[in-house]
Amino acid sequence: MEAAPSAPAKRRALPPTYLLGAIIGMAALHLLFPLKRIVPWPWSMLGALPLLAGIALNLVADADLKKHGTTVKPFEESASLVTTGAYRVCRHPMYVGFVMILVGLGVLLGSATPFLVVPPFVALMGVAFVRVEERMMEARFGDAWRAYKAKVGRWI
Repeated sequence: MEAAPSAPAKRRALPPTYLLGAIIGMAALHLLFPLKRIVPWPWSMLGALPLLAGIALNLVADADLKKHGTTVKPFEESASLVTTGAYRVCRHPMYVGFVMILVGLGVLLGSATPFLVVPPFVALMGVAFVRVEERMMEARFGDAWRAYKAKVGRWI
């Protein structure tokens, strides 16, 4: 007698999917409802700085996790508590990098409406990922996590 097939694992959208959605939302708002230009050309080109810094921060944070042999994916158990590199400065550098990317894109676009996407994105990352990840880290690493959490800020 064959075993019944197991139920498929629940698939969750990962943070880069939400980042892509936010980028598309910002572009759509800029194109459809630009309202007011708040960053004129050529100053809008300064948006490349936070955008590139956000990409760099994500690459560095990803490398830090890989160097310690732990997962980058939310909802997967971490193999180690990473407190060095980008994680020495903030507990969630990849999400900070995502926000920097969005802010940079908003400046590049130059109109006010794309910035409307940033606060809901931050709130969504906080509720859907940061809180869950922090609960998992505390359950896995206990006092070491609590000591790290007392020294290093969640976002900055």
